[in-house]
Amino acid sequence: MKPNKLWSLCLSACLGMLSFQTSAQELLTLEEAVEITLQNNYEIRLAQNDLKVDSLGVSIGFAGMLPRVFAEANTNNSTQNISQTRSDGTVRELDNAKNNNLNYGVGLDWTIFDGLGMFARYDQLKELEKLGKAQLQNTLLNRVSVVMITYYDLVQQQQQLTALDSTLVISQQRVHLADNRFSIGKASKLEVLNAKVDLNTDKTLQIRQNELYENTKIRLNEIMARDTNINFRVKDEVLIANNLQLAELERLATIQNPELQAQLINKRISELELKQIKGNRYPRISATTGYNFSDSESSLGFTTKNIAQGWNYGFAASIDIFNGSIQNRNEKIAKLQIENSSLVIDQQIQTIKSQLYVAFQTYLTNLSLIELETNNEDIAKENLDITLSKYKIGTIPTIEFRTAQLNYINATLRLSNALYQAKLSEITLKQLAGNLSLQ
Repeated sequence: MKPNKLWSLCLSACLGMLSFQTSAQELLTLEEAVEITLQNNYEIRLAQNDLKVDSLGVSIGFAGMLPRVFAEANTNNSTQNISQTRSDGTVRELDNAKNNNLNYGVGLDWTIFDGLGMFARYDQLKELEKLGKAQLQNTLLNRVSVVMITYYDLVQQQQQLTALDSTLVISQQRVHLADNRFSIGKASKLEVLNAKVDLNTDKTLQIRQNELYENTKIRLNEIMARDTNINFRVKDEVLIANNLQLAELERLATIQNPELQAQLINKRISELELKQIKGNRYPRISATTGYNFSDSESSLGFTTKNIAQGWNYGFAASIDIFNGSIQNRNEKIAKLQIENSSLVIDQQIQTIKSQLYVAFQTYLTNLSLIELETNNEDIAKENLDITLSKYKIGTIPTIEFRTAQLNYINATLRLSNALYQAKLSEITLKQLAGNLSLQ
């Protein structure tokens, strides 16, 4: 049998076994994995609820711009033994004298001016909503990144399982050839035993790899927040974007990176906090009004019953003349917080640039390794074909054939890993740029 034909049969058998194993499994695409994650992931749902809380807080009423309208009622009743001495010396006494007072009505309190603090608070609430959006965006990027990394890790492991299946078929063929050679007296028992030991070694590697593959599928199901027992297979391809430009990634990061945007919003919040504190230097003016009903009864006195109703209204103004230098202290603290926010922004920019430069260098290295390992795999395959042909006719020893076999499987595994590492670098770069896409 010609080497190429034998190789084709081995590969067909390998693919046949893999097809049989995965025929009952659903094919999970990356797009579906991301979509399921966006719908189910607990961290994303928590971040979405946090954003809803922030959105509900954006209101002029919550900022203190609207009046407070209230209704109140109170009653005060007493029973006493009373002795009254009047100015003319007359004494009046009454046991169990009752006094009843009832007041009820509606009122309104409204802070008209508080040094423009209410407007600063309203702007701060809007900034908090923006911060919630940035935090949600960061959570989305992180979770999608984890899904993509785990998905492509599965692709790599699935490719490695295919490679191990193919080398297992070759090892089985080697045992079969060794048995035939031994039966006709052209090989020793030692050659057969060595072939079986190598076959068992390959089976062990396959079992370990399959364990890792199954555990990673459980992990991906967990990230997608669905039943961890769901079985599936992934699409066996890794497409690498080989046209990423560092300058463009850096530009996008400065305007889209959610962590940087969150720090910019935090600085704006600190500035608005200072504005509120400075508002305490101005007078606070408020207005009150209401409509009240009053009904009082007394068993003893000049007036035994009194009923009144009507409007009341008024204005109040206050300003701190001295409060123990608390105002100056609060302003200094607020200014320091703004300064710290600026420092954090500068630090974040430097960190992002550093991470971009490192990731981009790794990305370029991995692209070079893909080209190198692709060529190396072709060479290793050709070498295995030739070695297999020579081994069949008995012109090379067993160890040379095994070396060629291991060289091929290692070259295949290195290529698979190079593709995965390149994709990992690509995902990292896009995540830092805040522009993570599925392609």
